Amino acid sequence: MRKEPARSVFIVFIILNIIASVIVATVSRIGGMMTIGANQIPMTAFTGVFSSLANMCLIILVVLFKKKGLIASLILIVTQLPLLFINIFRGHNSFSIPGIFSTLLIIVSIVIIYTNRVRIDRYQAKVREQAVTDRLTGLPNRFACSELVEDLVGNNEKFAIVSVDINNFKSINDTMGHNTGNEVLRRIASRWKNAADSELSGTQDFVARLGGDEFALIIKGYTMEVDIVKTIRYYESVLENKLTIDDYDYFMTASFGYSEFPTDSQNGETLFSYADAAMYEVKKNNIGSHILRFVPSLLRSEHTLELEREIRTALENDTIYFNLQPQFDTAHNLRGFEALARMKDSNGNNVSPGEFIPAAEKAGLIDKVDSRVYRKAAEFFGEILRKTGADITLSINASVRHLIKNDFLDELRDLLDTYNIPARCLEVEITESVMLDSADKALKCLYGLKDMGIKIAIDDFGTGYSSLSYLNKVPADLLKIDKSFIDEMNLSESSEQYVAAIIAIGHIMNFKVISEGVETKKQLETLTTIDCDYIQGFFWGHPMPAEEAYDLVRQSKITKNK
Repeated sequence: MRKEPARSVFIVFIILNIIASVIVATVSRIGGMMTIGANQIPMTAFTGVFSSLANMCLIILVVLFKKKGLIASLILIVTQLPLLFINIFRGHNSFSIPGIFSTLLIIVSIVIIYTNRVRIDRYQAKVREQAVTDRLTGLPNRFACSELVEDLVGNNEKFAIVSVDINNFKSINDTMGHNTGNEVLRRIASRWKNAADSELSGTQDFVARLGGDEFALIIKGYTMEVDIVKTIRYYESVLENKLTIDDYDYFMTASFGYSEFPTDSQNGETLFSYADAAMYEVKKNNIGSHILRFVPSLLRSEHTLELEREIRTALENDTIYFNLQPQFDTAHNLRGFEALARMKDSNGNNVSPGEFIPAAEKAGLIDKVDSRVYRKAAEFFGEILRKTGADITLSINASVRHLIKNDFLDELRDLLDTYNIPARCLEVEITESVMLDSADKALKCLYGLKDMGIKIAIDDFGTGYSSLSYLNKVPADLLKIDKSFIDEMNLSESSEQYVAAIIAIGHIMNFKVISEGVETKKQLETLTTIDCDYIQGFFWGHPMPAEEAYDLVRQSKITKNK
């Protein structure tokens, strides 16, 4: 909205109107002539000029000052009307008669101008509200949030921007539908708005929805950084209270990343980017506290290039290797192992898979990394089978890029032949994203694997493109339930029922089901109760080097023979 002009401007126009009106009254009363060049002009000829000037001042007052200007204009008119009547009836001055009609006309004019101005202002306010308000939740939107940030930066006022992303929200849309997803967002928005209005956080907070399941929180009025974290934890606790929709309970969590002005940057857009970078780091690495402050090391462009160089060096120096994580049935019988890629850098230090695997995918090197792991793991696994005669399975992960390569099937045939591995003992794990990238070509490859006798597992089921039509298309043997569902399984009955439903769907479609990330006895007991077929996780086995895996297979054979 436009700011009202200064009070001095208001006073100036009132004074101008009074001066012009006095001149009109005086000139019309005294009459007389004025010589301009060779022409004699009556003084009364100038009354129209000053009358128009007086009326223009009234119009400007209404336009600039709205209601206050209208009231002032009407007072001035009412005050000046008696002078006109005095001139007409006592001064017998007929030149003042047009002034009465002019005054009536200006009254009508300023009323019309004021009425239309009010209507325009209301329309503009409505348009403005629509422009800065998120239609789904009623919260301020990205535009409003950006405006506030720019104002705070302009005023050099200390504040923090928090980027918020709701965890696993897509699974609600996929399984319960978009109407339920929208209602979840509305409930979350309502809770956070009430939290901001209550000021119970101890700071001054502004909540906005940026789009999808992304929100922003702007915090000001704090003293130390610990106050920022305290406020974020308050909003986190408000979010995590049980949310019931259509008799279903939802327990929502979120990832929070934040940056601070002016410490991290003095540019609003940069602060948003920094907060996003911290939030994505929380989501990617599943940081336990769900809250992370931006640090410069999160700007990964240079780091990613360095990782790419390290990956290429590791491929050249053959420092890509594998660990094996065991898989068991619920009676603790060994099913087999998943081969996991590992890498050492040029200094011989281990590099986190959470770092080098995304970097390899981005650099287009993931298929080379996969192939190196396949070869080494298959060579070792073939040796285990020859030495022990165990009937176990080796699971290998296939990226979409690798799966759709023309020679993928030939690569696996060569593995089976070279290392004498029965096809039924090899399993290829794919993610649900295979249905979003070159689906037809990927499906053709998957059916080729089935024809060869190789098993297929759907990894991280429930976190991506989950649908029954998808399950019908993919010739899978096994569903792997993502760790995020197992983590929440024992927190509520609805979470347990959700995992049970996935298992039931898998069994109906004739799939076996394995749960990833099983870390506690209680999780194992629950999964046993709801008929999960297999488990994988730290409770019964961390990823291990080849020697330990060999010992585990031997021990498993001895135990089984007893």
